[in-house]
Amino acid sequence: MAEKQPLIVVKKITVVAAGGHGGSWKVAFADFMTAMMAFFLVMWLLNQTPEVKKNVSDYFSTPSVIEYEFSNFGVQLTLEKLFLDLINEPLKVLEDFMQPMDYTPNFLQMGTENIAKAALTEQLGDFATDMTVNGDTIQVELPERVLFKTGTADPLGKFADVMAKVQAVTSGLEDANVYVDSDVFTNTVVGGEAAAKMVAEKRLDMVLSQIDAKLEHKTVELHGRGRAMAPERLSDGRPKEGYIKITIKQKEQLSDGSKPRKLGRIFGKGDDSMNVYNNFVNKISNSKSKE
Repeated sequence: MAEKQPLIVVKKITVVAAGGHGGSWKVAFADFMTAMMAFFLVMWLLNQTPEVKKNVSDYFSTPSVIEYEFSNFGVQLTLEKLFLDLINEPLKVLEDFMQPMDYTPNFLQMGTENIAKAALTEQLGDFATDMTVNGDTIQVELPERVLFKTGTADPLGKFADVMAKVQAVTSGLEDANVYVDSDVFTNTVVGGEAAAKMVAEKRLDMVLSQIDAKLEHKTVELHGRGRAMAPERLSDGRPKEGYIKITIKQKEQLSDGSKPRKLGRIFGKGDDSMNVYNNFVNKISNSKSKE
Protein backbone atom coordinates (compact mmCIF):
# COMPACT_ATOMS: atom_id res chain seq x y z
CA MET A 1 0.00 0.00 0.00
CA ALA A 2 1.39 3.34 -0.96
CA GLU A 3 2.07 5.71 1.82
CA LYS A 4 -0.44 8.56 2.26
CA GLN A 5 1.05 11.81 1.05
CA PRO A 6 0.96 14.69 3.57
CA LEU A 7 -1.48 17.57 2.76
CA ILE A 8 0.42 20.76 2.25
CA VAL A 9 -1.53 24.07 2.83
CA VAL A 10 0.02 27.28 1.57
CA LYS A 11 -1.43 30.44 3.24
CA LYS A 12 -0.77 33.73 1.49
CA ILE A 13 -1.31 37.06 3.26
CA THR A 14 -1.67 40.06 0.99
CA VAL A 15 -1.18 43.48 2.58
CA VAL A 16 -2.78 46.36 0.66
CA ALA A 17 -1.58 49.74 1.75
CA ALA A 18 -4.21 52.53 2.40
CA GLY A 19 -7.24 50.25 2.25
CA GLY A 20 -10.85 51.34 2.51
CA HIS A 21 -11.05 50.91 6.29
CA GLY A 22 -14.80 50.42 6.03
CA GLY A 23 -17.24 53.36 5.68
CA SER A 24 -16.41 55.37 8.79
CA TRP A 25 -14.59 57.99 6.70
CA LYS A 26 -17.87 58.83 4.97
CA VAL A 27 -19.46 59.81 8.29
CA ALA A 28 -16.53 62.04 9.14
CA PHE A 29 -16.62 63.60 5.68
CA ALA A 30 -20.37 64.26 5.94
CA ASP A 31 -19.89 65.95 9.33
CA PHE A 32 -17.14 68.08 7.86
CA MET A 33 -19.29 69.16 4.89
CA THR A 34 -22.22 69.97 7.20
CA ALA A 35 -19.96 72.11 9.36
CA MET A 36 -18.64 73.91 6.28
CA MET A 37 -22.14 74.55 5.00
CA ALA A 38 -23.16 76.00 8.37
CA PHE A 39 -20.04 78.16 8.37
CA PHE A 40 -20.75 79.62 4.95
CA LEU A 41 -24.41 80.22 5.88
CA VAL A 42 -23.30 82.18 8.92
CA MET A 43 -20.85 84.18 6.79
CA TRP A 44 -23.66 84.87 4.30
CA LEU A 45 -26.02 86.00 7.04
CA LEU A 46 -23.47 88.39 8.51
CA ASN A 47 -23.40 90.22 5.19
CA GLN A 48 -27.19 90.57 4.83
CA THR A 49 -29.48 93.51 5.57
CA PRO A 50 -31.29 93.72 8.93
CA GLU A 51 -34.57 92.88 7.17
CA VAL A 52 -33.20 89.60 5.79
CA LYS A 53 -31.74 88.71 9.18
CA LYS A 54 -35.13 89.33 10.81
CA ASN A 55 -36.92 87.16 8.24
CA VAL A 56 -34.51 84.28 8.84
CA SER A 57 -34.89 84.69 12.59
CA ASP A 58 -38.70 84.72 12.33
CA TYR A 59 -38.63 81.57 10.22
CA PHE A 60 -36.87 79.58 12.95
CA SER A 61 -38.67 81.19 15.90
CA THR A 62 -42.32 81.13 14.78
CA PRO A 63 -44.48 78.04 14.20
CA SER A 64 -45.43 77.05 10.69
CA VAL A 65 -48.99 77.28 9.43
CA ILE A 66 -49.46 73.54 9.94
CA GLU A 67 -48.19 73.70 13.53
CA TYR A 68 -50.45 76.67 14.21
CA GLU A 69 -53.51 74.88 12.88
CA PHE A 70 -52.78 71.69 14.84
CA SER A 71 -52.40 73.62 18.09
CA ASN A 72 -55.46 75.84 17.55
CA PHE A 73 -57.97 73.71 15.68
CA GLY A 74 -57.04 70.19 16.74
CA VAL A 75 -56.12 67.09 14.80
CA GLN A 76 -59.43 66.33 13.10
CA LEU A 77 -60.04 69.79 11.65
CA THR A 78 -56.45 70.18 10.52
CA LEU A 79 -56.47 66.77 8.84
CA GLU A 80 -59.69 67.74 7.06
CA LYS A 81 -57.94 70.79 5.66
CA LEU A 82 -54.83 68.81 4.72
CA PHE A 83 -56.97 66.21 2.94
CA LEU A 84 -58.74 68.82 0.83
CA ASP A 85 -55.55 70.77 0.16
CA LEU A 86 -53.71 67.65 -1.01
CA ILE A 87 -56.52 66.97 -3.48
CA ASN A 88 -56.96 70.53 -4.72
CA GLU A 89 -53.67 72.31 -4.12
CA PRO A 90 -50.85 69.86 -3.34
CA LEU A 91 -48.12 72.46 -3.86
CA LYS A 92 -49.79 74.77 -1.35
CA VAL A 93 -49.50 72.06 1.31
CA LEU A 94 -45.73 72.00 0.88
CA GLU A 95 -45.67 75.79 1.05
CA ASP A 96 -47.66 75.75 4.30
CA PHE A 97 -45.24 73.29 5.85
CA MET A 98 -42.42 75.76 5.20
CA GLN A 99 -44.15 79.10 5.75
CA PRO A 100 -43.89 80.63 9.24
CA MET A 101 -47.15 81.73 10.85
CA ASP A 102 -46.21 85.41 10.80
CA TYR A 103 -48.78 86.62 8.31
CA THR A 104 -52.47 87.50 8.57
CA PRO A 105 -54.63 84.53 7.53
CA ASN A 106 -57.24 84.80 4.80
CA PHE A 107 -60.43 83.35 6.29
CA LEU A 108 -61.84 82.63 2.82
CA GLN A 109 -58.86 80.40 2.00
CA MET A 110 -58.77 78.21 5.10
CA GLY A 111 -59.66 75.09 3.14
CA THR A 112 -62.74 73.88 4.99
CA GLU A 113 -65.82 75.44 6.51
CA ASN A 114 -65.01 73.79 9.83
CA ILE A 115 -61.58 75.44 10.02
CA ALA A 116 -63.10 78.83 9.14
CA LYS A 117 -65.85 78.38 11.76
CA ALA A 118 -63.32 77.41 14.41
CA ALA A 119 -61.14 80.44 13.62
CA LEU A 120 -64.20 82.70 13.55
CA THR A 121 -65.40 81.39 16.91
CA GLU A 122 -61.94 81.92 18.38
CA GLN A 123 -62.04 85.60 17.40
CA LEU A 124 -65.69 86.64 17.80
CA GLY A 125 -67.41 83.82 19.66
CA ASP A 126 -67.73 85.92 22.83
CA PHE A 127 -69.44 88.83 21.08
CA ALA A 128 -71.44 87.65 18.06
CA THR A 129 -75.05 86.49 18.26
CA ASP A 130 -74.89 84.75 14.89
CA MET A 131 -72.04 83.40 12.75
CA THR A 132 -72.39 81.43 9.52
CA VAL A 133 -69.89 80.04 7.02
CA ASN A 134 -71.11 78.75 3.69
CA GLY A 135 -68.82 78.04 0.75
CA ASP A 136 -67.68 81.49 -0.33
CA THR A 137 -69.53 83.56 2.29
CA ILE A 138 -68.89 84.39 5.94
CA GLN A 139 -71.45 86.32 7.98
CA VAL A 140 -71.19 87.72 11.50
CA GLU A 141 -73.84 89.63 13.44
CA LEU A 142 -72.77 91.80 16.38
CA PRO A 143 -75.48 93.21 18.67
CA GLU A 144 -75.29 96.94 19.42
CA ARG A 145 -74.81 96.27 23.13
CA VAL A 146 -71.21 95.09 22.56
CA LEU A 147 -70.27 98.16 20.51
CA PHE A 148 -72.49 101.18 21.26
CA LYS A 149 -74.68 102.71 23.90
CA THR A 150 -78.32 101.90 23.14
CA GLY A 151 -79.94 104.44 20.85
CA THR A 152 -76.71 106.35 20.17
CA ALA A 153 -73.53 106.18 18.12
CA ASP A 154 -71.37 106.55 21.22
CA PRO A 155 -68.90 103.63 21.38
CA LEU A 156 -68.58 101.57 24.54
CA GLY A 157 -65.27 100.96 26.30
CA LYS A 158 -64.85 97.56 24.66
CA PHE A 159 -65.51 98.92 21.17
CA ALA A 160 -61.77 98.90 20.36
CA ASP A 161 -61.35 95.32 21.60
CA VAL A 162 -64.27 94.01 19.56
CA MET A 163 -63.14 95.85 16.43
CA ALA A 164 -59.64 94.42 16.86
CA LYS A 165 -61.22 90.96 16.68
CA VAL A 166 -63.15 91.99 13.56
CA GLN A 167 -59.94 93.29 12.01
CA ALA A 168 -58.27 89.94 12.68
CA VAL A 169 -60.95 88.38 10.45
CA THR A 170 -60.96 91.00 7.68
CA SER A 171 -57.34 92.20 7.47
CA GLY A 172 -55.93 89.24 5.52
CA LEU A 173 -58.78 88.97 3.03
CA GLU A 174 -57.99 89.01 -0.69
CA ASP A 175 -60.28 89.42 -3.70
CA ALA A 176 -63.34 89.81 -1.50
CA ASN A 177 -66.32 92.09 -0.95
CA VAL A 178 -67.11 93.13 2.62
CA TYR A 179 -70.66 94.33 3.25
CA VAL A 180 -71.49 96.09 6.52
CA ASP A 181 -75.13 96.65 7.51
CA SER A 182 -75.89 99.00 10.41
CA ASP A 183 -79.51 98.58 11.50
CA VAL A 184 -81.12 100.67 14.24
CA PHE A 185 -84.72 100.23 15.39
CA THR A 186 -86.74 103.41 15.68
CA ASN A 187 -88.16 102.51 19.10
CA THR A 188 -84.65 102.62 20.65
CA VAL A 189 -83.84 106.17 19.50
CA VAL A 190 -85.34 109.47 20.61
CA GLY A 191 -86.46 111.38 17.53
CA GLY A 192 -88.06 108.74 15.38
CA GLU A 193 -86.99 107.45 11.99
CA ALA A 194 -84.76 110.37 10.99
CA ALA A 195 -82.77 110.16 14.22
CA ALA A 196 -82.48 106.37 13.91
CA LYS A 197 -81.18 106.74 10.34
CA MET A 198 -78.54 109.23 11.50
CA VAL A 199 -77.39 106.96 14.34
CA ALA A 200 -77.19 103.99 11.96
CA GLU A 201 -75.05 105.91 9.48
CA LYS A 202 -72.68 107.21 12.17
CA ARG A 203 -72.20 103.70 13.50
CA LEU A 204 -71.59 102.49 9.97
CA ASP A 205 -68.89 105.10 9.32
CA MET A 206 -67.07 104.15 12.52
CA VAL A 207 -67.08 100.42 11.75
CA LEU A 208 -66.07 100.89 8.10
CA SER A 209 -63.17 103.15 9.05
CA GLN A 210 -61.91 100.57 11.56
CA ILE A 211 -62.04 97.76 9.00
CA ASP A 212 -60.52 99.85 6.22
CA ALA A 213 -57.60 100.96 8.42
CA LYS A 214 -56.25 97.39 8.71
CA LEU A 215 -56.91 95.94 5.26
CA GLU A 216 -53.67 94.55 3.82
CA HIS A 217 -54.78 94.02 0.21
CA LYS A 218 -56.24 96.47 -2.27
CA THR A 219 -58.36 93.75 -3.86
CA VAL A 220 -60.89 94.02 -1.01
CA GLU A 221 -63.87 96.34 -1.52
CA LEU A 222 -66.00 97.75 1.31
CA HIS A 223 -69.73 98.38 1.02
CA GLY A 224 -71.99 99.86 3.70
CA ARG A 225 -75.64 100.50 4.42
CA GLY A 226 -77.26 102.27 7.38
CA ARG A 227 -80.97 101.71 7.95
CA ALA A 228 -83.72 102.80 10.32
CA MET A 229 -85.90 99.77 11.01
CA ALA A 230 -89.47 99.49 12.24
CA PRO A 231 -89.72 97.96 15.75
CA GLU A 232 -89.52 94.17 15.93
CA ARG A 233 -89.95 91.75 18.80
CA LEU A 234 -88.22 88.49 19.55
CA SER A 235 -90.05 85.23 20.16
CA ASP A 236 -90.01 85.87 23.91
CA GLY A 237 -91.65 89.27 23.49
CA ARG A 238 -88.59 91.44 24.08
CA PRO A 239 -87.88 94.23 21.56
CA LYS A 240 -85.14 93.44 19.09
CA GLU A 241 -81.97 95.49 19.45
CA GLY A 242 -79.93 97.04 16.68
CA TYR A 243 -76.92 95.29 15.23
CA ILE A 244 -73.92 95.44 12.93
CA LYS A 245 -73.93 92.67 10.34
CA ILE A 246 -70.69 91.95 8.48
CA THR A 247 -70.89 89.79 5.36
CA ILE A 248 -67.70 88.67 3.64
CA LYS A 249 -68.10 87.24 0.15
CA GLN A 250 -65.40 85.92 -2.18
CA LYS A 251 -65.30 87.59 -5.58
CA GLU A 252 -66.22 85.41 -8.54
CA GLN A 253 -62.78 85.93 -10.09
CA LEU A 254 -59.42 86.41 -8.41
CA SER A 255 -57.04 89.22 -9.33
CA ASP A 256 -54.85 86.76 -11.28
CA GLY A 257 -57.80 85.78 -13.46
CA SER A 258 -58.41 82.36 -11.87
CA LYS A 259 -61.59 81.19 -10.18
CA PRO A 260 -61.54 81.02 -6.36
CA ARG A 261 -61.75 77.77 -4.46
CA LYS A 262 -64.71 77.63 -2.09
CA LEU A 263 -64.45 76.44 1.49
CA GLY A 264 -64.98 72.67 1.42
CA ARG A 265 -67.05 70.38 3.60
CA ILE A 266 -66.05 66.72 3.96
CA PHE A 267 -66.87 65.40 7.41
CA GLY A 268 -70.42 66.67 7.44
CA LYS A 269 -73.73 64.80 7.40
CA GLY A 270 -73.37 61.28 6.07
CA ASP A 271 -74.69 60.34 2.67
CA ASP A 272 -75.54 56.65 2.30
CA SER A 273 -75.47 56.91 -1.48
CA MET A 274 -71.74 57.63 -1.28
CA ASN A 275 -70.91 54.55 0.83
CA VAL A 276 -68.72 52.43 -1.45
CA TYR A 277 -68.97 49.27 0.71
CA ASN A 278 -72.78 49.35 0.93
CA ASN A 279 -73.06 50.01 -2.80
CA PHE A 280 -70.83 47.00 -3.50
CA VAL A 281 -72.88 44.73 -1.20
CA ASN A 282 -76.15 45.92 -2.76
CA LYS A 283 -74.78 45.30 -6.23
CA ILE A 284 -73.83 41.71 -5.33
CA SER A 285 -77.23 41.12 -3.69
CA ASN A 286 -79.09 42.44 -6.72
CA SER A 287 -77.07 40.27 -9.11
CA LYS A 288 -77.83 37.16 -7.02
CA SER A 289 -81.52 37.93 -6.83
CA LYS A 290 -81.68 38.19 -10.62
CA GLU A 291 -80.16 34.74 -10.91
